Amino acid sequence: MGNKRALLLPPAIVMAALLLLWQGAVWLFGTEAYVLPAPSAIAKQAMDSAPLLAHHMRATLGITLLGFGIGAAAGFLIAALLHVLPWVRAGFYPLLVLSQNVPVMAIGQLLVLWFGFGALPRVILIALVTFFPIAVATMTGLSKSDGKLYDYMRMIGASRSQLFWRLELPGAVPHLFSGLKIAASYAVISAIYAEAIGADSGLGYFMLIAQHGFETAKVFAAIGVIVLLSLALFGAIALAERLLARGAAHRRREGRPS
Repeated sequence: MGNKRALLLPPAIVMAALLLLWQGAVWLFGTEAYVLPAPSAIAKQAMDSAPLLAHHMRATLGITLLGFGIGAAAGFLIAALLHVLPWVRAGFYPLLVLSQNVPVMAIGQLLVLWFGFGALPRVILIALVTFFPIAVATMTGLSKSDGKLYDYMRMIGASRSQLFWRLELPGAVPHLFSGLKIAASYAVISAIYAEAIGADSGLGYFMLIAQHGFETAKVFAAIGVIVLLSLALFGAIALAERLLARGAAHRRREGRPS
């Protein structure tokens, strides 16, 4: 507990100092609220708009989790396929890298053009954005298994599937979770963008309407909720990783295979 408090205290102090500086600057220079509202005004707006923000947050969370889940599954399956079949990797991996150079704005507009303004283009966009870091991280982990242990298992007659499930995949789990953490932030950001170009609910839609009405405090309040949502998703993945590692360590102590 003491170590956690020591880690959290410095950034908390810096954040509090920045908020006080922000509040003082707005008061000192008399900045108009539609240009830059004070933190106190943003906090008041967040409390006043809490029910509406909660409604739009649920919409964003639902579409984010759906797209993230599809992207994570696709990333893992693609990584496994490209690892097990090197000739497929040689042909498709460069195309995967090239696909990440297409601007998200262009993809989003095309998806809306092809699939309309429903949930489908938003889910597809989130999945497309999130699958790549998961696939790359998982492929990296799968390729870094213990060479000596790999040779030993081959020598005693282990099949290709046994090598994958017993050796390569367990060793790739930390890399997989690293990719999931990176993709989690991408998922929320891409959901916000997707909602801004084609939705009737969600935090991205809420921000767009507030921006058009010059209600800057509402925009900042929504940004705060987005940050909290991203941190919550990141924290859930980190917690799952910790529980999985703790369970694997417990099985090893009891002499059971992980």
